Amino acid sequence: MVKHQPLQVYEKQILLSFVTGLYGCRWKRYQRSQDESSKWECVWFMILCSSFLLLLSWVYFWFVAQNDFNEFNWSIYNRSGEWMDETLPIILSTAVGFSYVTFLMILALFHVSLGQQLNLFWLHKVLEYFTFNSESSPFLHILALASVTALSWFVAGYVIGRERSNLQGTVMLLYFILVFLVYLAPLMFTCPCIMDRHRLKARPAVIGRRGAPMLAPENTLMSFSRALQQGTSSVEADVSISVDGVPFLMRDHTLRRTTDVGQIFPDRQFSEASFFNWTEIRSLNAGQWFLKSDPYWTVQALTARDRSKISNQTVCSLVEMLRLVARSNSSALINIRKPPSGHPRYQNWFMDTLWAVQKSGISQKRVTWSPDTHRGRVRGFHMAANEKLPVKEVKQRGITSLTLHYSKVHPKDIEEYLANNVSVTVYPVNKAWLYSIMWCSGVPSVSSDAPQVLRKVSYPIWLMSQNAYKFIWMASDLVSLTTVIGIFCFQKWRMSDAQHCNAEWIVLNAVRCHSNRDVNVMKEKLLFSGHTGEGE
Repeated sequence: MVKHQPLQVYEKQILLSFVTGLYGCRWKRYQRSQDESSKWECVWFMILCSSFLLLLSWVYFWFVAQNDFNEFNWSIYNRSGEWMDETLPIILSTAVGFSYVTFLMILALFHVSLGQQLNLFWLHKVLEYFTFNSESSPFLHILALASVTALSWFVAGYVIGRERSNLQGTVMLLYFILVFLVYLAPLMFTCPCIMDRHRLKARPAVIGRRGAPMLAPENTLMSFSRALQQGTSSVEADVSISVDGVPFLMRDHTLRRTTDVGQIFPDRQFSEASFFNWTEIRSLNAGQWFLKSDPYWTVQALTARDRSKISNQTVCSLVEMLRLVARSNSSALINIRKPPSGHPRYQNWFMDTLWAVQKSGISQKRVTWSPDTHRGRVRGFHMAANEKLPVKEVKQRGITSLTLHYSKVHPKDIEEYLANNVSVTVYPVNKAWLYSIMWCSGVPSVSSDAPQVLRKVSYPIWLMSQNAYKFIWMASDLVSLTTVIGIFCFQKWRMSDAQHCNAEWIVLNAVRCHSNRDVNVMKEKLLFSGHTGEGE
């Protein structure tokens, strides 16, 4: 009769209990299983991966979109008629959803690496479903490189820790295809800041877009004064014509958002701004809304004196703004909104604007007029267009400047325009990283809501030569490849003991066998599968 030696007492597996408990609510040892995951659980794992990738793209999108938060809120206001900061709930919900899905993704990868059966808890499935449906390049390459390198630990654990199968070969093949694509991704990248230093052009001039709207209410005299104090070379303003022919500065079609017209003229708060006379417009307060809504989250940083001054701001006329610019020896870009049909000044708005420019005393050479619809009558002014046009058409229309959104401009376009003596202004540029990219692209000027931020950028945030980037690219790939190979070798060595331990060997040699996690797992599987007992 053969007498078997008793199995060893199993050591506590705190990490394994933590992972399986949080992922599938399986806190007890007997609830866990190393059997193959069901097809249904594999489907949920694929949904989890898709949710993670979708939210990762969503997070990156909103990170880049910080530059355009105010533009986004303004577009929502034009549709709804109510001003609210719509970006805050989006950012909060995105952060919560991404953190939650990332946590589940890490737990799932640990399951795969530890050889545990996937069994997502039903509550996680419900929350993941709602999360899924509710919803540079050089640096991205480094991030992708780090991600695929870290992923090798879980892939190696899955492939080496299981019996050979076609699925393992497929996983291995797909992983190395992904690694190969990431390693060669820089071949498809184009980044303007990868260039030799001697090719860097002059620092782009900064234009105060509606003044300095982060420091004072937009299109007010205080806002333009703050912009000029921040070293802007020019200011940009939106011009409307009052019913009595006075050009004034207003971005919106109505006065609701930036004045207290709802209190002074409640019956006319939805009326077109240009259908008010100048006396009525001048009686409105144009600063209280800024302190109340805090559109750029900057009010808390203002001094008590600035807040007091802001609270007394009124709507600014074109003459007042141009006189301020003339005293500062700067220039101005005016975007004129033609009055609607039926307006008393519909036929005379051009002369009203021209008269205001002449009355201010500013040199016409310091004024850029947009749009260029009356280029035949406007002489002595620089003409600007707000659309991307072929060079041939630009010359035919006598346009000297283009004002383009930063997403619609390419370094090659800029080079072509400048070669034909056409200046390019890019808007809105509110972040230092975007300003650096525009600088490397050769843009001569940018229009910004944040001149106080761009003033601090005395050199591009990062600038790298082609040779330096190629060296970093190849070195990073080599380090990653070496790490991946090392991880696979380590996983092979770590699991080699467990692969040689069959059930009979464990029972007969439990005392002599060196205790490790893999052997204990096999003992546990043997114990609960009913293979233990005494034999004869």
